[in-house]
Amino acid sequence: MKKIILLFTLCWVTSLCSLAQVVTTTPALPNGDQDVTLIFDLKLAKDSRAKALLGKTSDVYLWSGAGTTDTGDAFQYQPSGQTNFALPFEKGKMTSLGNDVWSIKLKPRDYFAVPAALTIKRLGVLLKSGDGKAQTEDIIVTMYDTKLNVAFIKPQEKSFFVTAGSTIPILAIASKKATLNLSINNTNVLTMIDKDSLTYSLNVGNAAGETQSVKFTATTTSETSTTEFNVTIKPTPKTEALPIGLKNGINYISDTKVALVLFAPKKDFVYLIGDFNQWKTDAKYLMKRTPDGNTYWLEVEGLNKGEEYAFQYLVNGTLAVGDPYAEKILDPNNDQYISSATYPNLKKLPDAVKSIASVFQTGQSVYTWKTTTFKRPAQDNLIVYELHIRDFDVDGSYKNAINRIPYLKTLGINCIELMPVNEFSGNDSWGYNPIYYFAPDKAYGTKEDLKKFIDTCHENGIAVVLDIVFNQADYEFPYVKMYWDGTQPSTDSPFFNQQATHPFSVFFDFNHESNNTKEYVNRANEFWLKEYKIDGYRVDLAKGFTQKSSSNDSQFRVYDQSRVDIIKGYYDNIRSFDKDAYFILELFSEDKEEQTFTDLGMMVWTNLNGDFRNAVKGNASDFTRLSYKAHGFKNPGAIGYMESHDEERVAYDALKNSKAIFSVATVMERTKAAAAMFFAIPGPKMIWQFGELGYDVSIDQNGRTGKKPIHWEYKDDADRLKLYKVFSELIKLKTTQAIFKSTDTQTDLGNTVKKIILNSTTQQVIIVGNFDLEQKTITDIFPNTGKWYDFFSNAEINVSDLKAKYPFAPGQFHVLSTTAFPQPEANLVPWKLEQERVLASEQELDADIKIYPNPSEEIINIEVNGNQKENLVFKIHDLMGRTIFETEQKDASKPYTIDVRKFQQGIYLLNVTQGQKQFNQKFIKK
Repeated sequence: MKKIILLFTLCWVTSLCSLAQVVTTTPALPNGDQDVTLIFDLKLAKDSRAKALLGKTSDVYLWSGAGTTDTGDAFQYQPSGQTNFALPFEKGKMTSLGNDVWSIKLKPRDYFAVPAALTIKRLGVLLKSGDGKAQTEDIIVTMYDTKLNVAFIKPQEKSFFVTAGSTIPILAIASKKATLNLSINNTNVLTMIDKDSLTYSLNVGNAAGETQSVKFTATTTSETSTTEFNVTIKPTPKTEALPIGLKNGINYISDTKVALVLFAPKKDFVYLIGDFNQWKTDAKYLMKRTPDGNTYWLEVEGLNKGEEYAFQYLVNGTLAVGDPYAEKILDPNNDQYISSATYPNLKKLPDAVKSIASVFQTGQSVYTWKTTTFKRPAQDNLIVYELHIRDFDVDGSYKNAINRIPYLKTLGINCIELMPVNEFSGNDSWGYNPIYYFAPDKAYGTKEDLKKFIDTCHENGIAVVLDIVFNQADYEFPYVKMYWDGTQPSTDSPFFNQQATHPFSVFFDFNHESNNTKEYVNRANEFWLKEYKIDGYRVDLAKGFTQKSSSNDSQFRVYDQSRVDIIKGYYDNIRSFDKDAYFILELFSEDKEEQTFTDLGMMVWTNLNGDFRNAVKGNASDFTRLSYKAHGFKNPGAIGYMESHDEERVAYDALKNSKAIFSVATVMERTKAAAAMFFAIPGPKMIWQFGELGYDVSIDQNGRTGKKPIHWEYKDDADRLKLYKVFSELIKLKTTQAIFKSTDTQTDLGNTVKKIILNSTTQQVIIVGNFDLEQKTITDIFPNTGKWYDFFSNAEINVSDLKAKYPFAPGQFHVLSTTAFPQPEANLVPWKLEQERVLASEQELDADIKIYPNPSEEIINIEVNGNQKENLVFKIHDLMGRTIFETEQKDASKPYTIDVRKFQQGIYLLNVTQGQKQFNQKFIKK
């Protein structure tokens, strides 16, 4: 539940609401100490999530609160037991009246347990399904005290527009019998004595733009109460061509003058309202209309240099929206929760303004960029770090993220991909619910903070890519609200489909075949590259940029020429003014289509999460499609990743779901082996934040997109810190050693033992690792005899026998090269490459060694069918290859017993040596 979100149905000021209300009450002027019946008409709800409530006959519940102030928290007091939004709240069970109308009767003071000394001023209410997955918007119901009160029942709007010649039926009520007076423009037209209601029929006349003020007053011997509304005859805008040079949005003409331009086809008239005219409709601020009828514009003069002005467009007299191109917005419902430390001196909207407004400011100070000669890393050498500002440091701000840049530089990444930072609904989000595409979300800080973050990244050799979301927009995007049929975008929307053409969309689906959408996307892409000096984009759900309908992914992913043309058009536009900006697609279409884009210089996400999770767990896995060659690409445009924000964490999955029982230390070792394979494959790579520390919190903790715990203390854990350092060393090799860009590669990545060979004219590199849960004997590691170097152990290996056998413990890996690389820190991995002296065949192992009971909680007994004249040496290794037990037995004819009660649960490898012969067998400690 969000707090204090909407006043009935998305009002722009207290004097204007939409023509119908979601909630009505009986009595019409409810009091907190009397029974009140709340009646909801769900057909009038605005929240898109409310659609799932339509047609229900049960499983609808009230979620509510009471407030004791006129403008404060309407959910201040909540009924006992209302704690879990995802469960039914029986006390709030609604009664169906049919036709999607629901009711409930309650006495507010008792229902919400509000102290007797406090007056109930407002109720905050919404309806939801039992599981909380469907809900209306939050709605405010005004409560009245025991004094004399009055209200208009017809009309209920405080200010509205009508066509010339209209007749307005009026019904006004008072809470007590009184002398009632109705006046129009301060002239009394009706008086009734000792009555509690009156009716009247108002003919508004024919004067376009004329406003009539209707006032209702009730008077007793001791009290007077008054209310009023304004009705205006729809105006006729002046037709005038848009001055040359003006474009949609805010145009700064001088330090005292702006021109505002709104593309709004099929709308009748638009008023400009804001700080400069006390948020009132005024003929002076009726916007001019271009001859084609599509665009409204107006110049505003007499402004103070450097002062922020909030404003809205009042469209057709019924809907107030911000500017779709605004670079800053103010949100009366969510800005109050942004701390002054994150965003100092944030301007506050007047209390009367209840919906999002835009801001313009002449004479703004210009950010001075420290780094003006940044050179972007080559695409094939990119190490991208996907980063979510909210979950990266304690206060989720750009400021604290700046302080972490040295950590990222030491890691060695050369590109940060920021999850969406333009304004989204609320303050707490992944950002895939965008509402204003040109405005950085204030929840993370000021625009200067964002620019400083980007500047500091560039200063440290790190590019910055923005994740942009143009498959969908949320309801508060002006072009969704302006063309809305009550439950979905209207059929005349210049930008949106009524329903998504594919099964993977959320919120509201852009029509990318519309030239209006293309113009808007191109403007946004140009804006961020020029204004914020970002280095490119990751395009979310780019596969959705199609009007071709599909019901499943087997249809959706097939080559789509229209989608190709649309994406190429956006890319060509970017490259027309920024010739080397990155353009990364989250596409997942068939290889043929992805190759079309990589041939042009774009990059595509390549998801290997499932295979890397399986490999670390010891299950079957295949890394083959890490290579761009496996996709049939000519260029290394496949950005492979082990994790992304959309996938489960590798370490979490290994610790929770492996067949073996792993310790954190074992998972870190196995993740090192995975990283060695991952970084070795030529082409760009991506890390999801904290994967380098073995972050092991589930994607579903606190909800899939909910806040996750921030564990910077992981750096103080020795095993996790070694993983970070191994990542860093592997990244350093990849970004500094030319052979890691080699096009001459051989790979065997589909088995439990995986191998990569990189070749150049002067050098060879081999990466080999065992991802099984058992020790493996590996032959044919080396393609050539001679001297080789083991990178992490800094050992020289003289290879004379290409058929030599090498025992690899589970998780053991090696990076081997014919020339030595710069030496890494010692002891980052426990492995050394050693040849076996003699190793029995698999048949011999099964026949010659017996362990029982297996699994065991306390002891294991070992019998060896070997040479009884030679002593036995027993060694037990954990899955990291460490020796945790060793002993010798002289009498080989008798079983040997080992106490395993102190061993941790898990899989172990028993190695028995007898003379020149070795036996190996695994056992499980329960």
